[in-house]
Amino acid sequence: MALLAVVGGVAAGAGGGGGGKGSSSSKGDAKSGAKDRPKPAQLPGGGRRLFPDRRVVAFYGNPRDDELGALGIGTPAQAARKLLAQAKPYNLKARPVLPAMELISTVATAAPGETGLYRDHLAFPKIRSYLKAARKIHALLILDIQPGRGEFGPEITRLAPFLREPDVGLALDPEWHVPAGALPGKVIGSTDADVVNAAATYLAKIVRARDLPEKLLIVHRFTDDMIARADRLHQVPGVQTVVNVDGFGTNSVKIAKYHAFLHTTPTMRRGFKLFYKEDVKTMSPQAVMALSPRPDVVVYE
Repeated sequence: MALLAVVGGVAAGAGGGGGGKGSSSSKGDAKSGAKDRPKPAQLPGGGRRLFPDRRVVAFYGNPRDDELGALGIGTPAQAARKLLAQAKPYNLKARPVLPAMELISTVATAAPGETGLYRDHLAFPKIRSYLKAARKIHALLILDIQPGRGEFGPEITRLAPFLREPDVGLALDPEWHVPAGALPGKVIGSTDADVVNAAATYLAKIVRARDLPEKLLIVHRFTDDMIARADRLHQVPGVQTVVNVDGFGTNSVKIAKYHAFLHTTPTMRRGFKLFYKEDVKTMSPQAVMALSPRPDVVVYE
């Protein structure tokens, strides 16, 4: 897989120096150094562990078209206010909500574009505007990738300047990853479990190198073969990989898929996606929280 070849490019953690028996540093100097050392970065709202401490509630979308999801409707600040209102019913004292903006940073397109890969990039200044809005409400920014005929690896490494931040996660959208000769939206795409694991490994290297809190990795799925060899998926320390049950339809079908994927990927964290327009009847937060087990991530499109 392309990403496997590039994960080694992430810098290793800085090596420690001094402090051995031969060190001339006094105990006072050591105490002073510990006091001056900056505290490790935390998640928005505090803490360094995602689950089970928090439940993520996210808006999904892209500003180029309202049809791409709730996040792209209005300005980033307007979307942020609506997100907080939608997340409020999920907030429990025992497990507070962590709001998130899942921004489609690479969007699959109907036209080949200059590269012939049937995908388009959201400009970095626009991504920064959503990161700024997310930080104002103490939310995560999750960068979603729809690679078209491209591969996930190069798209992920392109986003490295953002993924080095403590409050930025990643999402893979295999539905929109299609082979040569296929058109996104006309053919349901897929990926392989090894690609997902490689993405998690890449994020884990960043976490270790920069002493970051846990990273969130979402992979969307609504068919059995959308993640080939799904039984190979595994969690990587420092990263929480979530299989998000995607797809719209009746509530009974969505719930059945949720439970089916729980059995096929038992080591993965659980996600559930809701559609304001396409679902026959958008489930209420109370109905979502009645799922057993409750999802770790809830995404609204």
